[in-house]
Amino acid sequence: MTEDLAAATWPDIDADAPAIAVPIGSLEQHGPHLPLDTDTRIAVAVARSLPGLTVAPAIAYGASGEHEGFAGTVSLGASALETVVVEYGRSACRWSPRVLLVNGHGGNAPTLAKAVALLRYEGRDVAWLPCAVPGADAHAGRTETSLLLHLSPGEVRMDRAQPGVTQPIGELMDRLRAGGIASVSVNGVLGDPTGASAAEGERVFEQMVARCVAAVLRWQPDGKGMLR
Repeated sequence: MTEDLAAATWPDIDADAPAIAVPIGSLEQHGPHLPLDTDTRIAVAVARSLPGLTVAPAIAYGASGEHEGFAGTVSLGASALETVVVEYGRSACRWSPRVLLVNGHGGNAPTLAKAVALLRYEGRDVAWLPCAVPGADAHAGRTETSLLLHLSPGEVRMDRAQPGVTQPIGELMDRLRAGGIASVSVNGVLGDPTGASAAEGERVFEQMVARCVAAVLRWQPDGKGMLR
């Protein structure tokens, strides 16, 4: 089986007719200590760990408007992302029997649900799943920092890691919707990354992959196309 779509030739793909995994991330601030492509890195790593799927190049931009108060963030917005995902699915399904979108950015989820529901309505075997684990903090905190210490330790600047706002996300939602992340967190962090470790990141990643592998093997998309 072809493992890397970008490195394949068209006869390879024509012969294999592979199911593909498409990582979807973002380019957005992740505090003063994590790289802008954190979500994409996580999505790519998860996609590469899934069985029976050829990994496509990542869609490395998403719907990140809530982070635009910080330099470096580039957001496509929900409408443009929906168009990209729908047209991607229509095109890829001309030769691939199954397309899985592996989502690393929570802000993409409503758009993916809408786009994938349309693709499935049109008769295409497309689904999506989140890179998520129970108990994770919200953004650039201990969970994501630990994951990056495991996956990309050279890109983490722990000397810059500082707590952000640590209130429960539910208490912040009204302000977040009105003014974005910058309205609630000066440094862009929702959580406290200072206790992060590579060992914890390895455990979290293993749990994340196990949940995703189980969902892929079941392949039971819900009404919004998300694998459960």
